[in-house]
Amino acid sequence: MNRKLQLQELGRLKPEEYKQIEKNKLVIVLDNIRSHHNVGSIFRTADAFKIEKIMLCGYTPLPPHRDIHKTALGATETVNWQHHQQTLSALNELRKQGYTLYAIEQTEKKIFLNNFKPVGNKMAVVFGNEVGGIDQDVIDNCDAVIEIPQYGTKHSLNISVCAGIVMWHLTH
Repeated sequence: MNRKLQLQELGRLKPEEYKQIEKNKLVIVLDNIRSHHNVGSIFRTADAFKIEKIMLCGYTPLPPHRDIHKTALGATETVNWQHHQQTLSALNELRKQGYTLYAIEQTEKKIFLNNFKPVGNKMAVVFGNEVGGIDQDVIDNCDAVIEIPQYGTKHSLNISVCAGIVMWHLTH
């Protein structure tokens, strides 16, 4: 038998303990995301993978909001975040702090995620709008583009699914 663990057996950190632990040097940049639910899901995943912070840019919804809270389940209280009116200003700040900047997008000169080798130990990854993706001027300001290989008839993933795959891959 393979018994399912009870909630109290999972060894979860308290929010104040989580705030004190060392985080992965990975910043998530959200470029004009529309959906509160996607933002909440990305916060929840960022908590799971000890992401350093999330930068919410443009019209991306901000906490506190009930629809973000529905999917974040408290992660907006544990994951550090900042808001920037312009994605390019967020990227400029990160570059000054020594981060290598990657867009997660489909472009001519991309690196497939399964072939990706990080440069340096501080990375920021940009995820774009659910319909239009990342603006070209933002892509032009990144050091490289990473694409998740896809093999079916669809050539896009929901942003929260895409973010989860990328976060898992870059933190392992």
